[in-house]
Amino acid sequence: MSLTPSLNGGDMALAFDAAAATAAYLAQLPPALHEKAKAYTQGGHWLLLWSALIAVAISWLILRSGVLVRVRDGVERTKPRPWLAVAAVVAVATLIEFLLSVPWDAYSGWWREKAYGLTSQPFGGWFGEHLIVGAISVPLTALVACGLYFLIRRAPRTWWLWGGGFVALVFAFLIILQPIFIEPLFNKYTPAPPGPVRDEVVAMAEQVSVPHDKIYIYNGSKQSNRYTANVAGLFGTARIAMSDVMFQKNADLAEVRGVVGHEMGHYKRGHIIWFTLAYGLLAIAAFFLIDRLYPVVLRWSGAKGVDAIADPAGYPVIGIIVTVLALLATPLTNSITRLAEADADRFSLVNFNEPDGLSKALVKTIEYRYDSPGKLEEVIFYDHPAVRERVRRCMEWKAEHPK
Repeated sequence: MSLTPSLNGGDMALAFDAAAATAAYLAQLPPALHEKAKAYTQGGHWLLLWSALIAVAISWLILRSGVLVRVRDGVERTKPRPWLAVAAVVAVATLIEFLLSVPWDAYSGWWREKAYGLTSQPFGGWFGEHLIVGAISVPLTALVACGLYFLIRRAPRTWWLWGGGFVALVFAFLIILQPIFIEPLFNKYTPAPPGPVRDEVVAMAEQVSVPHDKIYIYNGSKQSNRYTANVAGLFGTARIAMSDVMFQKNADLAEVRGVVGHEMGHYKRGHIIWFTLAYGLLAIAAFFLIDRLYPVVLRWSGAKGVDAIADPAGYPVIGIIVTVLALLATPLTNSITRLAEADADRFSLVNFNEPDGLSKALVKTIEYRYDSPGKLEEVIFYDHPAVRERVRRCMEWKAEHPK
């Protein structure tokens, strides 16, 4: 069937079949590709469980080895040095965790992506970037841990409450720094060059009062063959970036309008601030449970020489609890993001009325996100609404709002 109705006005809504149009979009891809996407996506659900089990096992091994107790005792041999002890112990623990996780990270983050045709990056390139991630995560984790352990020492009964606010501040700070200092370590970001795409994006930005001095194209194909764009930063550092994969996959102006309109929706609707507040509240709940569960998990681990929660040598105990809580909270955290994604879709449709452009772009994401999961599967595992559902909403919008 034609995706563009031939009637006008009120008759168009009657003539246009949104369900048939949705099916027509999804039918553009062969059944084999849908099955491949299903296998990739559902296999990724199992990765969540295996990743959690491996993280728990590594933390348990570090605890039982006693290495963190020796680091703590070495730092405080002559006198108490709580700041230095925390920094040293957490840095050593994070480094060991990183090194022991490399085989699993290589499988889940590179080999599996390669097997499904979602990356063209050689292993050496992936491993080099993975080392950069480690070089950032070790000192950053140690620094954040110093703040949390300070709160534990100063407010042993209410540290979990203050800790949630601290995490929200750290989250916001990292978002501000991300597009300036972190992302340029991995990709090259260049302003959208003069031409129809830039002109269209500038016009869109002016239409909805979004700054258009920070709209970039980046070499996302360096790491991934995924059709994607994103918004990053906060306040003055906020920017919208489109992967060059979009244009390698022949994105037209309608797709650009649909996709960039979606990303502008994240900016205008303040979704990053939503996430900051939401994860701050989740951190409060998690820290409260950590405070109560720490003695139980410490006994289960069988670790020797580790004291109460203020002892940095027990840092892996906190890691075990956080890993399990994060796994159990997957439906909640995914739902928070999924609601924001649906809101951004609506913003794009309301302001730029490109249901076909957005739908064409969405269909190109099916290769790494199966389009038709069951409702329970979507709620638990999907951080975006299912593609079938998103395209259906676009087609319903098209039926109700003809150009």
